Amino acid sequence: MTPLPPGSTIGILGGGQLGRMLAVAAAQLGYNTRILAPDEEAVAAQTASSFTRADYHSRIVLDEFAAAADVITYEFENIALEPVTYLAGKVPVHPAPAALGVAQDRATEKAFVRDLGGRTAPWAKVETLAELEAAVAEIGTPAILKTLRMGYDGKGQVRLTAPGDVAAAWEAIGRRPAILEGFVTFSHEFSIILARRGDGQMVSYPPPWNEHKDGVLARSTLPAPAEVAASWGEAAALAGRIADQLEYVGVLACEFFAGADGPVFNEMAPRVHNSGHWTIEGAVCSQFENHIRAICGLPLGDTGLTAPTVAMENLIGHDADRWAEILAEPGAHLHLYGKETRPGRKMGHVTRLGR
Repeated sequence: MTPLPPGSTIGILGGGQLGRMLAVAAAQLGYNTRILAPDEEAVAAQTASSFTRADYHSRIVLDEFAAAADVITYEFENIALEPVTYLAGKVPVHPAPAALGVAQDRATEKAFVRDLGGRTAPWAKVETLAELEAAVAEIGTPAILKTLRMGYDGKGQVRLTAPGDVAAAWEAIGRRPAILEGFVTFSHEFSIILARRGDGQMVSYPPPWNEHKDGVLARSTLPAPAEVAASWGEAAALAGRIADQLEYVGVLACEFFAGADGPVFNEMAPRVHNSGHWTIEGAVCSQFENHIRAICGLPLGDTGLTAPTVAMENLIGHDADRWAEILAEPGAHLHLYGKETRPGRKMGHVTRLGR
């Protein structure tokens, strides 16, 4: 594949912190970036070369965006598929719309991974209260009801602890199409983050142990415990099959549970991922740089660790007020996203490298 030369323009759909860090990585390699997002507060615009605030569904805007870009990517998966598909007809879009389509529908995603030989939690698609009642009778409780679409960081899901919770859970998700997932017994959560070029070249990072609080990632730690290490090979192989099947280009994140019988697939994200933020200082080549390298057809970078231990902590809400304290801490690397502080909001992260 012919590499995209420095000085070219990368279009990024989405204005959040992932786009912000992608723009930084692109600038280091000599690329311009153009952000398209409807948000009034688009923190990616603070680091990008240019920013267009507009709706994703305006064909006039999309035509102008495509004309100004040599390649297009996106920083979140909850963008509508139609404008991404439209752009792909005019300029290369990586990852391709097919990957976005799989990741946006939880039932499609589970079936896709199952067909590739992946292990998942017991699940059932439900579109009515009666179907939910039948699914609970089959799968049992405790279980989690998740909307098919638009769920992240614990949003769009509710826990059922007993069959009597069915009606309340159905109301809680707005009576929308969903999947019911049975609980999985596991020791740790972890993720496989890989980068793949269009010619099939692929690299992946060591898996971090991911700890969540209130449905939001709180901490990623490496090296991961032995239970995760035991699941690493099988999980990485499945993630590679997913990427190959989708002819994926860019960074792909797959989340797993470390179970007694091996890794259990949870979900995939067709983009750079929160559990990979540690790679900025903790890996030789960050996930953000490897995403830019992949979509531009450049050689992929080294995914090895730069320190014996690495830990990334998310700064949620007023956690970011500790910025002065963190900056005084040896071995700590602070990233603030330039957002207005709100409770529960991801304001930044800090990565600590240890000996």
